[in-house]
Amino acid sequence: MTQRALDSSGEQTPGSPRPTKIDAGAELDPVHPVELPPSGHPDATGLTTAEVAERVARGEVNDVPVRSSRSLTEIVRANVFTRFNLIIGVLWVIMLFVAPIQDSLFGFVIVANTGIGIIQEWRAKKTLDSLAVIGEAKPTVRRDGVAAEISTHEIVLGDVVELGPGDKVVVDGTVAEADSLEIDESLLTGEADPVLKRAGDPVMSGSFVVAGGGAFTATKVGREAYAAQLAEEASRFTLVHSELRSGISTILKYVTWMMVPTAIGLIISQLVVKDNNFKDSVARTVGGIVPMIPEGLVLLTSVAFAIGVVRLGRKQCLVQELPAIEGLARVDVVCLDKTGTLTEGGMDITEVRPLGGSDEAYVHQVLRSLGSSDPRPNASLQAIIDAYPAGGEGGGKGWTVTDAMPFSSARKYSGAAFTETDGTPSAWLLGAPDVLLPDGDGTLTEIEHLNEQGLRVLLLARVRGELDAPGAADGAEPTALVVLEQRLRPDAGETLAYFAQQNVATKVISGDNAVSVGAVAGKLGLAGAENTLDARRMPTDPDEMATAMEENAVFGRVTPQQKRDMVAALQSRGHTVAMTGDGVNDVLALKDADIGVSMGSGSEATRAVAQIVLLNNSFATLPSVVAEGRRVIGNITRVATLFLTKTVYSVLLAILVVCFQVEYPFLPRHLTLLSTLTIGVPAFFLALAPNKERAQPHFVRRVMRYAIPSGVIAAAATFTTYLVARHHYAGPGALEAETSAATLTLFLVSMWVLAIIARPYTWWRIGLVAAMGLGFLIVLVVPWLQDFFALKLVGTTMPWGAVGIAVAAAALLEFSWRLVGRRFGA
Repeated sequence: MTQRALDSSGEQTPGSPRPTKIDAGAELDPVHPVELPPSGHPDATGLTTAEVAERVARGEVNDVPVRSSRSLTEIVRANVFTRFNLIIGVLWVIMLFVAPIQDSLFGFVIVANTGIGIIQEWRAKKTLDSLAVIGEAKPTVRRDGVAAEISTHEIVLGDVVELGPGDKVVVDGTVAEADSLEIDESLLTGEADPVLKRAGDPVMSGSFVVAGGGAFTATKVGREAYAAQLAEEASRFTLVHSELRSGISTILKYVTWMMVPTAIGLIISQLVVKDNNFKDSVARTVGGIVPMIPEGLVLLTSVAFAIGVVRLGRKQCLVQELPAIEGLARVDVVCLDKTGTLTEGGMDITEVRPLGGSDEAYVHQVLRSLGSSDPRPNASLQAIIDAYPAGGEGGGKGWTVTDAMPFSSARKYSGAAFTETDGTPSAWLLGAPDVLLPDGDGTLTEIEHLNEQGLRVLLLARVRGELDAPGAADGAEPTALVVLEQRLRPDAGETLAYFAQQNVATKVISGDNAVSVGAVAGKLGLAGAENTLDARRMPTDPDEMATAMEENAVFGRVTPQQKRDMVAALQSRGHTVAMTGDGVNDVLALKDADIGVSMGSGSEATRAVAQIVLLNNSFATLPSVVAEGRRVIGNITRVATLFLTKTVYSVLLAILVVCFQVEYPFLPRHLTLLSTLTIGVPAFFLALAPNKERAQPHFVRRVMRYAIPSGVIAAAATFTTYLVARHHYAGPGALEAETSAATLTLFLVSMWVLAIIARPYTWWRIGLVAAMGLGFLIVLVVPWLQDFFALKLVGTTMPWGAVGIAVAAAALLEFSWRLVGRRFGA
């Protein structure tokens, strides 16, 4: 578990290993255990191995899974036992008894499709589960006097669990030790203010540490813990709450309603009204029912999501909720935390400037003592420790820590009180200069010049009085400026450029000084980086705040609650907002954003609430996630039009057949061939193709605007050809000739729909459409395929007539698509 601590200027950055106890980033080494320091608390050393074994035997273990995906049995059940698979299965069995095998091909296609769906989701499950183990939070627990990282599900009743800034409380318990421990319980209670905890106070699972440290004794584990059920459900990998999937479900519901009465009418028409032989009537009835079912649409959606998860998994991106892929595709505003996103965690001290004639050696001694006072140094304090190590020149030995104030996002400074070597008491604050200094102070001008260079500046100030006295910061005496240089991420500029190209607005929201943040963003090429705003002057009215958010690109001195309000303000203007972060000050905003993205090295709390975790801590991975989401959603929207066009023309053809009291023109083999060449094969390739268009809302409406006119035109053209052919042909074999002519028209019209959907053309899209056309041509010219599919064009007049009708339908298709595009937008 990588410990995190808030930087004294408001950012959260990677912390260093905690001294003397155990390296927080290392696994337990049983050969070289690290002993815990003595403590006055009876639980300081934790449980013994024997006590742990007893509790495990009694079942007093935290057995709630951190996150779970569907089991293989559930995956098979979900893919096999569907409403439409049942209908098609029954029809398939009937066809196996009454018709040749070629009329039962649709059943084998469904079996193959279902198998593909199961395999792809199983691959996605394995990817998710393996990444979940990597990204799992591992709390530090004391056992046998040794602090060790263990999995959350291994915690037992009575374990002593250590806490530090950013750590999530994983089970209910009672505080055993507290060092200025502040816990945020807002995710459970809705109360935004952190709660100061003392020894004996209760802590609830689901809350997280925002400042200080300590340890607690587990009193409730497993499903008895307060937030266990909520946490388990919230962290499941799931396909619910997705506009895409709920839209498809809505479509399937309407299809079912249309299909049932139409199928009943078709059955009566073919078996009772027409005097055909029984087997042929059954075959043509089934041929009319099967294509009404968009059986491949759900499969293709699942496969596209699954492949997306596997692709992102290879890039060390954990998608904790599959709809996050879809959500990020719809994002038009990305809110970025600066530290850990645009900059790397570490910093370097470039200069220490004494103020007011302060002695430089004394200032160094104060900084050295401040560094030694914090067992969990953050990035800025670690930079001070590196520059002024304990025991270095100037000593610093003999200074005793008498009090400590951990960093708070609300205060934006930390502090410590000491008894110096000669017995003199002193108290110091280290934090944001523009918070500790009054407006108009001359030092602020000097600091402004440093901030404009992208440097981070901290103020060291001496407190005249008690450290925690009310207004202590107001009367603090400026002693020195600590100037730090931040390390820019080498890939951050390219990532910002990508978002600009994709018309995604980027907002940098930071706890640091706005001018400094703007300078950093400017170095990385962020458009509008010069438009900075200090959040302390941010309007509180939601509408005015939304305007300020849209007009500016960089925001500094932002509090955690303001981050949350900023996200809400953008959402109120109809924006889909993604929020990235890694610190506890980002948790509330991450949870409220449409998509929360956490770094893998972020705090446990941020990883728990984020939908996407970048395990490699690389902000540069985010474009891949956005691109994957756009690919999935954009392509599914495209191919859904293909599937639903088929459903619409199948229902209309059935209705026309019933109304005109004629034989249904197609056998199942004809529509299996058409579906494979104009929908099945091309849809698979189109669904996996690159697609950079930002996903648009109202999936059902957008798809049906094109599918309904396309289906109507296809049905009208096909039935017109069929009626003309009935008058043209007579005698034995007439029905087969009529079917062949109607099939030719339907194929050509369907191919034109495919050609429209395949736009904009690339070499492979043109090749795909051409290959499908070539496949149909081969069926028409190879004798044994003609016999197999019962397709043989008779004469020249009717076949060319069928082509002419298809050309007229294609012109109508072009007109209708352009009309819809102009009226409703692409």
